[in-house]
Amino acid sequence: MWRRTVVVVFVCLGAGQVLSNAQEFKLFDRTVQVHGFVSQGFVYTNDNNWLTMDTSQGSAAFTDFGLNVSAPVTDKLRVGAQVYDRNLGQLGQYHPSLDWAVVDYRFKSWFGVRGGKVKTTLGLYTDTQDEDFLRVFALLPQSVYPTDLREATIAHLGGDIYGRLSLKRHLGEFLYTAYAGHRSDSIYSGYPYYFSSFGAHITSYGGLQYGADLRWNTPLKGLLIGASRMNEDITGKGSAINAFNPGAGLVPYSEASKADWINQFYGEYTVGRLRIDSEYRRYWRNQELFSGTSESFADVRGWYVSGAYRICKRLQIGSYYSRYTVTNVVAGALSAFYPPATDTSLPADHDYDKVITGRVDLNKFWNVKIEGHFMNGYGSGPYPNGFYTQVNPQGFKTDTNALVVRTSVYF
Repeated sequence: MWRRTVVVVFVCLGAGQVLSNAQEFKLFDRTVQVHGFVSQGFVYTNDNNWLTMDTSQGSAAFTDFGLNVSAPVTDKLRVGAQVYDRNLGQLGQYHPSLDWAVVDYRFKSWFGVRGGKVKTTLGLYTDTQDEDFLRVFALLPQSVYPTDLREATIAHLGGDIYGRLSLKRHLGEFLYTAYAGHRSDSIYSGYPYYFSSFGAHITSYGGLQYGADLRWNTPLKGLLIGASRMNEDITGKGSAINAFNPGAGLVPYSEASKADWINQFYGEYTVGRLRIDSEYRRYWRNQELFSGTSESFADVRGWYVSGAYRICKRLQIGSYYSRYTVTNVVAGALSAFYPPATDTSLPADHDYDKVITGRVDLNKFWNVKIEGHFMNGYGSGPYPNGFYTQVNPQGFKTDTNALVVRTSVYF
């Protein structure tokens, strides 16, 4: 693993040097743009293992990279696609995927359509999770953007309508997006890995996903506020151990949504070198388990407040406070095995994370981020938040301090 990590870093640094001056070329009088990135991280924690890695010993199993191509076919029509791969501890495991692939036609500034595998507009950062170079933070606030669940909301196979509406009397402008499509999670993502701790093996997970986002660039310069809503109809299939007869081996397993939605509210204010933003997300999930013999009622709430300040051209600092809570009640045949988890004051039902970070831009395409996380709780529930029993066989400690070092090359 260490040898692979070193090779990846040096190869991509060399590629960045070459391609930083060769990002576009002409094809039939149209400019084709080629961009990419590679990121390598190292994580050390003082107690609990985190993000499926053996971080209590220090782990560099934190690599991702992507390559995208885009071009304007006409003045109104644009196409593009990105391939992506990652290894995050036990997740990803270098199984490449088509991250997004879009055909976008803008009729007017107030109306456009796009289709394909489209990035999902949900809150401030869902559709820019792959653009790490835009941010000071090595990890986005995990209460709202858990990196182990990246595949859950980043894109849908379907279509969007979108536009920008300017308001009269200097009242700013509205930006809207409405979408519908199919979500398809990688089986190497966080939820299938979480479920494997119960002896289950999920072979497919996904379904209908639809929603809308509305944001307002207010008359106050630099102030943006917005809201998002997403509904889903998710099914999962695989195999699992029969809880009533564990010795009988695996039996077919299925789950299906009865209710599955997200409400998200957010704001952002930029003035000079300072940027402040905050978001609140509530996720409600009522899922039928084992072909309807049981039900899970999960209520996940997360919010954060963050700030970033650029000290000079090559140095930026930032901080955020992230608060995550999860409750879960299981009804039906499995209720005897899973007592209700409804007290969010318990460390098993929350994760409060205080973060400080610094970013150094070594040059225009290479940066290094150093980040400290000071966490209380481990929030290990049906919507995982980085802490997993498989890599913590001795149980969890209440507090976790983490050092994250991440370097990224982009072109």
